[in-house]
Amino acid sequence: MTIDVAPEAGLARWHRLDRRMLLIRPVLDVVKSLPVLIGTVVLGRGNGWEWIGLGITAVTVLAGISHVLTSRYRVADGQVEWTTGLLLRKHRAIPLDRVRTVDVTSEPKHRLFSLSAVRIGTGRHSPGQGAGGDQLVLDAVSATEAHRLRTVLLHRKEVVTESESAPPPEQIVAEVDRKWLRYAPFTLSGLAVVGAVFATVWHFAHQLNIAPENVGPLRDLLAGLAGTAVWLIVVIAAVVLLAVVSLLSVGGYILSFWNFKLTREPEGTLHVRRGLVTTRSVSIEEDRLRGVEVKEPLPLRIAGGARLTAIAGGLRAGRGGDKGGGLLLPPAPVGRVHEVAAEVLRENFDPATVPLNRHPRRALTRRLTRAVGGVLILAAALSGLAWIDFLPDWMWQVALGLAPFAALVGWDRYRNLGHAIAGRYLVSRSGSLARATVAIRREGVTGIVVSRSFFQRRGGLITVTAPIAAGSGGYQVVDVGESAGLAMAEQAAPGLLTPFLRRTASDSR
Repeated sequence: MTIDVAPEAGLARWHRLDRRMLLIRPVLDVVKSLPVLIGTVVLGRGNGWEWIGLGITAVTVLAGISHVLTSRYRVADGQVEWTTGLLLRKHRAIPLDRVRTVDVTSEPKHRLFSLSAVRIGTGRHSPGQGAGGDQLVLDAVSATEAHRLRTVLLHRKEVVTESESAPPPEQIVAEVDRKWLRYAPFTLSGLAVVGAVFATVWHFAHQLNIAPENVGPLRDLLAGLAGTAVWLIVVIAAVVLLAVVSLLSVGGYILSFWNFKLTREPEGTLHVRRGLVTTRSVSIEEDRLRGVEVKEPLPLRIAGGARLTAIAGGLRAGRGGDKGGGLLLPPAPVGRVHEVAAEVLRENFDPATVPLNRHPRRALTRRLTRAVGGVLILAAALSGLAWIDFLPDWMWQVALGLAPFAALVGWDRYRNLGHAIAGRYLVSRSGSLARATVAIRREGVTGIVVSRSFFQRRGGLITVTAPIAAGSGGYQVVDVGESAGLAMAEQAAPGLLTPFLRRTASDSR
């Protein structure tokens, strides 16, 4: 169970990374160095370059071993400390009150020896840290130690085993349903895999001077399709691609979201567990939660699905809600997503479904102009290239035929525009191909940014940005009417714009 004691009671002394990582790290370093090693051996051809490759590999392996042997950590004096390095020593300390999330991941290399990697997120963005913010990574601790660290760092409690009592149960907020697999093909995640594999094979074939059309099976396939109509070949290729993408998407869904469970711990922490081959456990303090985002890519929206991500400090933003650790619900029925959003925010209503204020018709004009205008410019450029016999005529004709679809996308983008103040939340929605509804807590807004371009000024429109110390760092309400946008900004962050609005009014007089 967990009892209230000083967190430093068991972790004040220095701890080392698990020594079992020494059986894994050298192998991984050698695998990472294989391209360099193979390249130097192939290019060397007896000139001694292969020794350079062996030397680089040896240095990489020794650096990995040194990292495991010299890394130490402890929780003491109200902070978590980490030190590593043999020739170049590094030391970091993070106050416990800055810890926002604890992400426990067990990849296959860890699960082989019952190890885990613990990522401690602070939510701050330091130079050189990238979009993920400032993190402290302990990449080799036992599963028991990982649970101990998570409890101490988030709840300031020490884990103690007592046979006569049991810890209070967690409240289950959501669990994955096998029926949700039907949404996997609409995520198009398999398309990325197919594209990556195709690009890799094409690259290596080009490097080895191999013409794909001369490879046995592919040559036979092309010969068999020689007398087939072009339209039929396109249909067959589309069906095969769709089947492969669907299968890969379903497989990816199973690997990523197997045994998915979202729970609320008695200490006020949201706990997400998921994964089949690579298991992951992410904990988010509810006090640090700043809102949620409902994401509905067009294919998933057509299928009636959506996904839910958290807006909280300390998560690895910039890699997507899935990889970043903020995923609260995988692709699921949109109704279930709204229910979980309301439960996570502890509200009697779901802010993502509140009626939104529509934006002026001038915003529709801007979207239609950009969508259709872009297609017409592309068609004109292709037509010019066809006129000089650089490209065939059908290319600009196809581009011109996309104009009605571009107009439909522009209209849908306008239809999805909206904003509202719902209780403690500022809600905004935008997008068509990737529609997103964001609900952020107004008390988390750190300022208001009002901007407008030259064309927005001509249309009487503005863009209001609400900076927040979480998620992407700021969320926009785009192309809103000037008076409505300023009123919304004043209501979202009372008092911030008042001096400027008064000054503007006095200047106009």
